Amino acid sequence: MPGRTVWKRNRTRIVGAVAAAVGASLVLGACGSTKDTGASGAGGGGGGTGKVGVILPLLTSPFWQSYNDYVPKMAKSEGVEALKTVNSNSDPSQQITDINNQLNQSVKGLVVAPLDSAAIEAGLDQAERKGVPVVAVDVAPDKGKVAMVVRANNVAYGEKACQYLGKNITSGKVVQIMGDLASVNGRDRSEAFRSCVKKNFPKLKVLEIPAKWESDTAASKLDTLLNANPDIKGIYMQAGGVYLAPTLQTLKSKGMLKTAGQAGHITIVSNDGIPQEFDAIRKGEIDATVSQPADAYAKYGMYYIKAAMEGKTFQPGPTDHNSTIVKLPSGILEDQLPAPLVTKDNVDDPELWGNTVG
Repeated sequence: MPGRTVWKRNRTRIVGAVAAAVGASLVLGACGSTKDTGASGAGGGGGGTGKVGVILPLLTSPFWQSYNDYVPKMAKSEGVEALKTVNSNSDPSQQITDINNQLNQSVKGLVVAPLDSAAIEAGLDQAERKGVPVVAVDVAPDKGKVAMVVRANNVAYGEKACQYLGKNITSGKVVQIMGDLASVNGRDRSEAFRSCVKKNFPKLKVLEIPAKWESDTAASKLDTLLNANPDIKGIYMQAGGVYLAPTLQTLKSKGMLKTAGQAGHITIVSNDGIPQEFDAIRKGEIDATVSQPADAYAKYGMYYIKAAMEGKTFQPGPTDHNSTIVKLPSGILEDQLPAPLVTKDNVDDPELWGNTVG
């Protein structure tokens, strides 16, 4: 992502600049049901009312563009006064600044999609010191206090991709185009895919491209890899929003983009569930994707920040919206929303959010 190199040089300085939080703050523990149980915990940032800041990681991906469009709609439906969204433009250091700027506007709650699982702790500490609850969307922080993480099971993403490729390719080389390993999402998807292949499909050989959620990096490294390995049989793209177009363009430039059913077709599985992936499935250019719920991320991000501001608490267990709240090893609570596998068999399902947006 743009700005990543500079960020890595400055991460230690940025994180170290924020003192460890002291004193009490709200932690939404977690109730398996999202129904109001009447329970209350430490006071939220705004007693259930007040402005909420919403910070995006980037807007260069169709997935995040869709999430951005859903935010005001879901805020209204959940009764949340959300400010205009802020785009951190793929720069984790800028994201910390964005959090501070929102806090200086006296927001009573924050909904943040972290760019870096470790570095976001600096921003979370800032919010904690001011008694402002935070809900993390899409990425779980390694440390720091959040009321809830709203996220799909990213381990399942890698496993679903592995299972699909393994059942459709008997042997040969498969490539996983990875996300940024500074993000728990990139780590979870990469390790899950790698481990699943090793355990279940030993005749497959995994080649890896660390692409850091950067489309240009994915394109250039895939081009180099294909020059040395023109016999690859499958590709797993960890983010269709940034990797779909460059992957298809690279394959096309080499005469390797064959549609499903044609000789030489490379089986491709993606993640995101954006309309562009669905169109590619219909055309036979790719075979499957895991639909990451942009609409539900916005909806439950707003739900949980309102609950946090009201001081409500939750417990691990099944919810009333077909998900499960789990307690992560860090002690943070995460609502793991469902993310279905989409293939040619169900790509036209009107319930998929990717079929409801332009």
